[in-house]
Amino acid sequence: MRKLSLIDALITEVDQALRTVHTLAPTTERTNPSVKITSKLTDSEKKQSASLMRINHAGEVSAQGLYRGQALTAKHEDIREQMRRSAMEENDHLNWCETRLNELDDHKSYLSPLWYLGSFGLGAVAGLVGDKWSLGFVKDTEDQVVKHLDEHLKNLPANDNTSRTILEQMKIDEAHHADVAVEAGAAELPLPIRKFMMPLMSKIMTTVSGKI
Repeated sequence: MRKLSLIDALITEVDQALRTVHTLAPTTERTNPSVKITSKLTDSEKKQSASLMRINHAGEVSAQGLYRGQALTAKHEDIREQMRRSAMEENDHLNWCETRLNELDDHKSYLSPLWYLGSFGLGAVAGLVGDKWSLGFVKDTEDQVVKHLDEHLKNLPANDNTSRTILEQMKIDEAHHADVAVEAGAAELPLPIRKFMMPLMSKIMTTVSGKI
C-alpha cells in the first residue's frame, strides 16, 4: 500500500474526524451486543440512562481522536497499526452508544468536535514524544475508562439491560486495549500526569458532556 504524504494523511484525518463527529464512523466486523435486547423505562429512567450514555459517547469520541492522533505520529509501523485497530474498535463503541441515545430519544454531546480535536492534539503530542510514552498514555486512559464504566454500570436504571449490555462489552474491550498497550512496551507515566492531570481532564469531560 502506498505511503501517504503528509498532506494526504492530514486530509484522511479530517475525513475521519468528520465521520466521527457527524456520521456513523466505519466499524469492525462486530455487531451491536444489545441488538436483541429491549428495555422498558420510565421517562426519568430514560433521562438518567441518556445522560450516562452521552458521557460514554463523548468518551468514545475522545478515544477516537486520541488513537488517531497517536497513529499519525507513531514512530513504528506496528504501533501505528495497533492504534488504528484500537480506533476501529472504539468506533464500534461510538456507534453502539449513538444507537442507544437514539433509542432513548436523546442527543449526543453538542461539544463532540471539541472532545475530538482536544484528544487528537494530545494523541499527536504523545506520539511525538515516543511510542512507549504514547502507549503509557493509552494504558492509563483505558484504566480510567474502565473505572468510569464500573460507576456507570452501578448508576444505570436497574432494568436498562440494553445499555448495560453495551457498557459491559465496552469494559471488556477497554481492559483489553490497556493490556495490549502494556504488552507492546507501555512506559509508566510520571505521577503528576497519572494522578492529577488525566483525572482532572476526565472529570471536566464527563461533567460537561453529561449535560451538554
